Amino acid sequence: MGFVVGLDAGGTSTRALVLDLDGTRLGAGVAGGANPNSHPPAQAATHIRQALTAALDGLDAAKVESGVLGMAGSSKLTDPAVAALFEAAWTGAGLRCPMRVITDCEAAFATGSPSPDGTVLVAGTGSIAARIQNHELVSTAGGYGWLLGDEGSAFWLGREAVRATLIALEQDTLDPLTIAVLNHAGIPALPHRDQWRRLITAANNAPPIQLATYAPLVTTHATAPSADRIITAAVNALADLAESTRPPHDQSPIVLMGSLIHAHPLGARLKRELATRTTAPVHVATEGAAGAAWLAAVTLLGETAPRPT
Repeated sequence: MGFVVGLDAGGTSTRALVLDLDGTRLGAGVAGGANPNSHPPAQAATHIRQALTAALDGLDAAKVESGVLGMAGSSKLTDPAVAALFEAAWTGAGLRCPMRVITDCEAAFATGSPSPDGTVLVAGTGSIAARIQNHELVSTAGGYGWLLGDEGSAFWLGREAVRATLIALEQDTLDPLTIAVLNHAGIPALPHRDQWRRLITAANNAPPIQLATYAPLVTTHATAPSADRIITAAVNALADLAESTRPPHDQSPIVLMGSLIHAHPLGARLKRELATRTTAPVHVATEGAAGAAWLAAVTLLGETAPRPT
């Protein structure tokens, strides 16, 4: 019996999963982020190979008959040089089947629902909503990346936490969240104006993606006034994203995916907000690699392909 392989490559981690054709998990691997928009493409490709190599450990890679790579930043592979790096990583892991690249949205939706049609909302390091028809992405809302958008994402939450701290330092209104931000940034106890300068310097000296590391502080200190305002804004932004992809009275499934969906209380508040806007079923997907692997199996077996166990 042959195998299929699926990968979920995001901004902070890459996961690979190998299944046999009855849906049984045979191997899994994890590596660093592989979004070529937020990491150097060569590094991103290396993480793809590392995740694949770990998932295929002890298995015959030549038996993999179909493979799907679901990834954030998939549009970057329109650059032939970047595509060549990823192809080399694929074949370097021993795979001989074609590398089919899809968006992380398509992989996420397939993880959460076998339905061919619906909406997926991804809220992790970045954020995007997408309309899925016949298992393929047909339209999106958001997903512009950290520089142009990604409202409600971990990057956005972290940036808003730092901004809220700067405002609090200006107005002498520190609360538990803003104090935690200063501690996370390594800012010592100093006059507020000196802390303000040091926080700006620390944020600008680090790679932009590092702002996402402040996001957990928002949910950890959710009862702080500044955190509550940030969470409320994030929930509204994410629900708006999902709603903007759906025609009126649509009852197809909504699948939620990403680290923030599991972050309390943001995820719970988002589900409650969606319940006030639609009666459509809302599912939570936990492993994009499983959806990618299932789509790889659908390529071979059609819609009757067993779901991953």
